[in-house]
Amino acid sequence: MSQLAKSILTAAQALPEGGLLSPKEFLHLGTRAAVDQTLTRLTHDGELLRVGRGLYAFPVHSRFGTRPPQTQMVVQAIESARGEVIVASGAAEANALGLTTQVPVREVFLTSGPSRKLHLGKRTVQLQHANRWLLALGTRPAGRAIRALSWLGPEQGASALKVLSTQLPAQEWVALRSARQMLPSWMARAVSEASDHG
Repeated sequence: MSQLAKSILTAAQALPEGGLLSPKEFLHLGTRAAVDQTLTRLTHDGELLRVGRGLYAFPVHSRFGTRPPQTQMVVQAIESARGEVIVASGAAEANALGLTTQVPVREVFLTSGPSRKLHLGKRTVQLQHANRWLLALGTRPAGRAIRALSWLGPEQGASALKVLSTQLPAQEWVALRSARQMLPSWMARAVSEASDHG
């Protein structure tokens, strides 16, 4: 194994689960072509996983065998490395909040960055660029409620808000109400009506 390959593997092993490597981190050790070639070879040998374009992760080794890192860990690593906001999709939020029994088949996240796919072993994770209002309140309950409502749509919005009014703490209602100017008209109206009746 070349010195470059050893250096890359040492860096990969030092990362927490889901931590990511990019070719740019190793340009002080060799040319871009050499770094790319070495990363490709390490991926081919199963030492690394190519998660996306220019992104590599170290597989997790346990007594049950080798597996890709957990999606959430990789998403968090991308968030901190790229400064993006990444949150669960409306379908996942609606399910988590008990507004639908439908379990999303695909792993989809919304991002402030570009749309792209991540490959974690046999799993494909979709990062979809989303409007600012869908990301505005992040992972707090009010933000999760906005994404769930967006996915449910105007027809189910009012009944979903009735359920949410019993679930969301008072400060999250305040956050939801204060975000109304950013929301689509139907949602802003539904939030106002639910607040007035609450």
